[in-house]
Amino acid sequence: MKKITSIFFEILKISIVIALALMVILVFGNVVLRYGFNQGITISEELSRMLFVWLTFVSALLALHERTHLGMDIFVSKLPSAGKRLALIICQILMLYATWLFLKGSWQQTAISIDVGATAPVTGMSMGWFYGIGIFFSLIGILIILADMYQAISGDLQNEELIMVRDSEDLLGEELVDKNKITKT
Repeated sequence: MKKITSIFFEILKISIVIALALMVILVFGNVVLRYGFNQGITISEELSRMLFVWLTFVSALLALHERTHLGMDIFVSKLPSAGKRLALIICQILMLYATWLFLKGSWQQTAISIDVGATAPVTGMSMGWFYGIGIFFSLIGILIILADMYQAISGDLQNEELIMVRDSEDLLGEELVDKNKITKT
């Protein structure tokens, strides 16, 4: 199962790179064509916007999976191990609720777009593709949160893993330690 998961998230990383490259090509190409040749790529803006939205949500999934999303641990870091575990579980329950609300809203918006036949003006693509990323993000996000919650409840997480975020000061401290190791050797 871990191999399938790692392959899935590698595919997501590759899709982010491809989406970013396509956005750069579309936008830069459009700018060059407009200023240099008084021409343009008519679908450039719509595709770039759609790619940006998908890129944002897929990147958020990766951040959730790799536990690199933003957070504050000032209060939680001072708690004993049982308190950290409880705080993590409460946080994950709240994240599940928020993600469920997002799934519900994305589902409704996608259904509305498909029912009324809403399409993008230039490409003619269904706006369901635009709103559908919310469904994709929510379903995968719920699975990630449930897996993390299972680890927290079952006791599979070590004490330092119970805090799933890091402050910028922690990261800076790690960089300084790494630099000191390099200069001492």
